[in-house]
Amino acid sequence: MIVIAKDELRINEEIRAREVRVNTVDGEQLGIMPLARALELAAQHHLDLVEIAPKAKPPVCRIMDYGKYQYEQQKREKEARKRQKTVDVKEVKLRIRIEEHDFDVKTKNAIRFLEGGDKVKATIMFRGRELTHPELGEELLNKMAVKLQDIAVIERKPKLEGRNMVMIVAPKSSK
Repeated sequence: MIVIAKDELRINEEIRAREVRVNTVDGEQLGIMPLARALELAAQHHLDLVEIAPKAKPPVCRIMDYGKYQYEQQKREKEARKRQKTVDVKEVKLRIRIEEHDFDVKTKNAIRFLEGGDKVKATIMFRGRELTHPELGEELLNKMAVKLQDIAVIERKPKLEGRNMVMIVAPKSSK
């Protein structure tokens, strides 16, 4: 089916050309004819004459039910919106002195988010003098990246931002 912008469509008497190339709903070509004859044909079938290619010489028109066409277009657009997947960024917050079990729980949460198709922002929050050892935070984030390497790719390597160290991982594309 031909997709046409809504503001370009002209129907019936709105068509300005003297001669038009006419197609039926089935795609059968009826040939070039005067606009009056094409409008007559459309009226005989109780349908509309819709200009689908206004820039062609002569313009191409199709005899169809314009209301039904609009309805189908809206249905297609709605279906396309439904199929679109928005990617969210979920955050997993860690501390530099995290226990092993807690680290495993945070990693499992990250895996769950990645499998759901979302990106994960792993953040290590430094407190007080912990900031003097940013290499410990980087080591922890790299350890998480190793655990996630089968299902994710590092989108942004660990980087210190103020009192936080941030790393962003995205799910590997399944295609």
